[in-house]
Parts: sequence; C-alpha cells; structure tokens
Amino acid sequence: MSDVNLDDQSVQSDSDEGIVRYEIDDKPPLSEAIPLGMQHLLAMFLSTVALPLVIAGAIGLGQSETTFIVQMALLVAGISTIVQVYSVGPVGSRLPIVMGTSAIFVTPLIDIGNSFGIAAIFGAVIVAAPVEIVIGYFYDDLRSLFPPLVTGVVVMLVGLTLVPTAIQYSAGGPGASTYGDLANLGIAGLVFLIAVLFNQYFDNFLSIASVLVAVVVGYLVAAPLGLLDLSGVADAGWVTVPMPLEFGVEFHPSAIVIAAFAYVVTSMETIGDVEGTTGTVGRRATSREMRGGLLADGVMSMFAGVFNAFPNTSFSQNVGLIGFTGVASKFVVAICGGFLVVLGLIPKVAAVVAAMPEPVLGGAAIVLFGMIFSIGLRLVAENVELTQRNLTIIAASIVLGLGVEVQSDALAQFPDDLQVLLGSGLLVGGITALVLNAIIPGDGGLTAADASA
Repeated sequence: MSDVNLDDQSVQSDSDEGIVRYEIDDKPPLSEAIPLGMQHLLAMFLSTVALPLVIAGAIGLGQSETTFIVQMALLVAGISTIVQVYSVGPVGSRLPIVMGTSAIFVTPLIDIGNSFGIAAIFGAVIVAAPVEIVIGYFYDDLRSLFPPLVTGVVVMLVGLTLVPTAIQYSAGGPGASTYGDLANLGIAGLVFLIAVLFNQYFDNFLSIASVLVAVVVGYLVAAPLGLLDLSGVADAGWVTVPMPLEFGVEFHPSAIVIAAFAYVVTSMETIGDVEGTTGTVGRRATSREMRGGLLADGVMSMFAGVFNAFPNTSFSQNVGLIGFTGVASKFVVAICGGFLVVLGLIPKVAAVVAAMPEPVLGGAAIVLFGMIFSIGLRLVAENVELTQRNLTIIAASIVLGLGVEVQSDALAQFPDDLQVLLGSGLLVGGITALVLNAIIPGDGGLTAADASA
C-alpha cells in the first residue's frame, strides 16, 4: 500500500523498496530528468554493448562488422525503450523499463552463428520472435508451466554456459597470438577487482556504475601496453543511416527452435522485471502492463533482427536502479532511450566501444556473467523449497545442460541439425527442468507459501 503526498515537484510514497520520489507518470524538470536519464544509460550501457561484442567475437566478425553490430544494438535499444515506455498500440507496458540486448540469447546465438553463419542468426531471431508475442497474449495461462524452479535453473545455465567465453576473452580472445599472456590476464584481473571493489565499498552512483568505471580504467591501462587499437575510429563516419538486413537472412529449423526456447526464457525474465518495476511504487502490474511489456519484447526483438541487432529485453539492473533511487518516472527512462538512439546513429561512438581490448571485456564479462548465475541462484533459493524432488531436478538439468555445452564432441554421431539442438546447454538443460518438473509428482517447484496462494 502507498501513502501519497503531492507537491509541485514530486510524488513521494512508501513502497516495499523505499521512498518514491517520482511516480511513473511524473515529469521531473529537465535539469533533473536529463542527468537521471544519463544515469540509466550508464547503468545499462556496458551490458548492452558487451553482449554484442561477445557474440561478434565468438562467431569471427571483423572490426568494421563488429562496429556496425554495436551501433545497431544501441539504436535498437533506444527505439525499443521508447516504445516500451510510451507504447505503440498494444505494444509497450507504459512503464519505466529500459530495453537492451538480452543476455539469454548470447550462448544460443553463438551456437547458431558458428554452425550456420550470421545470416542464420537474424533469420532465427525474426522467425522465432512470435513465440514471445503469443506468451504475451496468454501469459496468465502459460506462466504456470514455468515456476521459479524451472526459470531459475535456466537463468543459472545462461551464466554457467558463458563462463568459458569470459575466460577466453580474459586470456586475450580466441585464436589470439598473445593468448594467455600475463599482461592479458593482469588487465582482466584488474578490471574484475575494480568492479568488485567499487560495487561493494562505494555508495550511490559509483557502486551502480562499478563495471563501467572498471572498463574505463582497463582502457587506460591497456593503451600504453599496445593492446588498444583505435584505428577503426578514424575510419568510422560521424552519422549513418541504418540499412535493414545488412548481413542477409537465412532460415534453419534447428536454429529457429533454439531461438524460440530462448524467447520463452526471456519472457519469464520480463514478467519478473515488469512486476519489479510496479513493485517500486507499491503495486502489482496490471494485465495490460504485463501483456504490453511482453509484446514489446517480442515485436522489438523482431525489429532488432531486421535491423541487424540481437533480441532486446527488459534490463533488470535498471529496475534495481529505480528501486534504489526512488525515481520511477517513465519520462526519465524515455530520455535514456533518446540518448541511445543518438549514440546509435554515430558510428564513431560504436567504433570506440568495438575497440575494447579482449582482456578488458573478459574482466567485465566475469562479473556480468557471474551475476547472471547468481540471479538464477537467488531466484531458486528465495522461491523454491529444496526438497529431494527439487534438488534432483536442479542437479539433472545443470549437469546435462553444462555437459553438452562443454563436451559437444560427445554428440558427433548425431545428424548435423540435431547436433546444433542437443549442443545447446540452455535448450537441453531448460527442457530437462521443464519436463522433470511436469512429470515428477510434487508441488511444481513452489515454496509452501506459493503453493497455497
């Protein structure tokens, strides 16, 4: 419940998260709204550019292609954020939700790209997006299939399957002649250490932007060591107009199935973020807000595939920022979206980001991917009773999911398309959790409180 007091500048209310300084429909003065919008930008910036960098590097794209991918990621994130905030028809929650590249898709898209090429990635992203749109329309009926036990296991697998990628980049990047050099490992370790220290021992903005601070320091340290190559920045233009399907598009059934399952997983994440956002102002999300949020995820991810970007979803760290600051104004978040659009139209900005040395990216990735695992772990720990049944489901799902991811050669006797499907740890582990939860008698993975609700 909330106790609302109005004045000329803001609305303050009690909520489960603390004091609400600006409600969802409030418009702070521009002198406050602009820096608050920049704060949202900084909170999500590294994640929304690091994930495309990881995918581009893992599938072997060159620097100019990587720069373009990053540019499109920023542009689409900005447009998606504005649509989510203000809506286009039924698409959009009309809540202060920041959108960006989804971490759920990193491992699946790397698997698709290495098996079929980048055109197949965008084909799968576009064709599979209606899965989340359907979930948006029928989320009340379908949500019971995905209790915290299942979604928590899948989110943990997202983090675990990305661990090898983080370590590879920390050592210098796959195939690098300097792979494993102490300089690479030292820079990665420095970035990791600074991120942890700033997050744990500083308050307010420095804590929220700890990974960004660590990356800036990593850049500065890498430059005199000859690890920072900014030659691509000079070649990049100042303004460009995005072109659809720049890399072409291909359709492979196994790739589409993998992407479709990832859309199911990210739908569950978005449901949590929508509830978390409205929770900061002391209420539950309405059906219209939930449907609009999921529809925005699906529709704007399809839009992302057409415009050479990877699927977009709500950013949980920005939901946390709203609870931390008490600023729930969607006007502020729309300003963040505007900044992203501007940055996405300036190739030089994308070129600077794309030049990030691999060890710097690796040190940041250890933190980011580790936090994804931790979020899944917390989801299970806080919502699931750890009975013998539920522990069995967790164990089987994690071992099978992680096993096929790191030992894909064990599947060499299967047909090629089936190898792609069975080699996806997210798909194998997620389906294992989903099926076992459905067939093993029990409470469906809920806590006692949830089961009786």
